[in-house]
Amino acid sequence: MKLYVARHGQTVWNAQNKVCGITDVELTEKGIEQAKELAFILPEDIDIIVTSPLRRAVETSKILAGKNNIPICIEELLIEQNYGIYEGVDRKNPQFLNNKRNFAYRYPDGESMMQVAYRVYGIIDKIKKEYQGKNVLLISHGGVCRIIRTYFIDMTNEEFFNYTLENGKLEEYEL
Repeated sequence: MKLYVARHGQTVWNAQNKVCGITDVELTEKGIEQAKELAFILPEDIDIIVTSPLRRAVETSKILAGKNNIPICIEELLIEQNYGIYEGVDRKNPQFLNNKRNFAYRYPDGESMMQVAYRVYGIIDKIKKEYQGKNVLLISHGGVCRIIRTYFIDMTNEEFFNYTLENGKLEEYEL
């Protein structure tokens, strides 16, 4: 069983280098093009797309599904981390970056990375059971993709902090 993981295409906030968690922003023209490019290189053995409910992920999923005739399932647990008071601030904001290094720290009015890991690990375990023997594509967000990577690959804190799956890119894992 394979688990493919892709990050949605670029959004306006990605282009503006703003922190974007649960804020529901749409894809830019570049983001739509990234999704179309991903659709052309997508492996042919994908049985289902499981996507975050946020518009940027759903839009990306629909482009991929349309090109490849794959069913889509929306999964609430794949939503991006809630960055609370840091939603919409510059990604280089010193307080945001300091909080990002503290995995157990709950962003004010948001959630901690450990809370995100709890729900993301849970959905991976659920997918292993529910889609046994099938190849699944998850469409999600930068923070969630970072957590998914730790399910399969050990990372130091520094590696975790610096890791980014770029918009419209794909990774493959064996479940």
